[in-house]
Amino acid sequence: MPELPEVETTRRGLLSAVKGQQIVAVTVRRHDLRQPIPKTFAKTLTGTSITNVRRRAKYLLIDLDSGHILLSHLGMSGSFTVRKKAGYRPKTHDHVIIELKNSKLMVFHDPRRFGVMDIMKKGEEATHLLLKNLGPEPLEKDFSPRYLAEQLTRRKGPIKPVLMDQKLVVGVGNIYASEALYLCGLHPSLPAHKLAPKAPEMVNAIRATLRAAIASGGSTLRDYVGASNEGGYFQHEFKVYGRDGEPCFACSTIIETCTHAGRSTYWCPQCQPIRAKAQKH
Repeated sequence: MPELPEVETTRRGLLSAVKGQQIVAVTVRRHDLRQPIPKTFAKTLTGTSITNVRRRAKYLLIDLDSGHILLSHLGMSGSFTVRKKAGYRPKTHDHVIIELKNSKLMVFHDPRRFGVMDIMKKGEEATHLLLKNLGPEPLEKDFSPRYLAEQLTRRKGPIKPVLMDQKLVVGVGNIYASEALYLCGLHPSLPAHKLAPKAPEMVNAIRATLRAAIASGGSTLRDYVGASNEGGYFQHEFKVYGRDGEPCFACSTIIETCTHAGRSTYWCPQCQPIRAKAQKH
């Protein structure tokens, strides 16, 4: 699933390519995504101009001069790319095609149909059903060590799935939770409430990991591509994710894996010791 770095990379690519452009036509080739695309979708967008492209968690918010916002989520395997209109042939899973006045196309591609394409009015960001319960952004000041420490004291589950809770902090998905915990030397199975004193290290590790991933254009594991139809490169920098059975780059200990909340977790037993087990005796 595209995570925050992949969505942020897509946002930046869209912003540079479509800001200021007028939408001249919209084709909805399939309405049944995670939730149905509104019947008024094409009519609402056509004739408007794009004023900005923002991100909230893993959602893209495309501002229009009409006062409406195009809300989009890439789902499990989606992409939102900009293509030349000339010679473009829609693919099977190109569900929405937005034609711009400059003869470019914005193509929403979603093979699994877990994505979202919706319309809302500006000012409704805090109350929209998909956005209203989201936690702070990890790269902004609201996600502070004090905030994280206070939140962790209330959580008794393993730290890794806790960090992936979008109500706690948005955008820290499976890949980047594993990588950030490695960076700050914490075992992913340690109980969250005992790690409140480590909040500063976790905040710094999460931010460093996400910033590095954004700088690399995100991670392409299967079919993710950004707005320019190019993949990311951060997968070449993974320290633990997907490397079970391989030696740790720092100490040569074999990387191990387990499952937390149905998701694969990776860690180095030497660099991320599970100290909590020793403390029980």
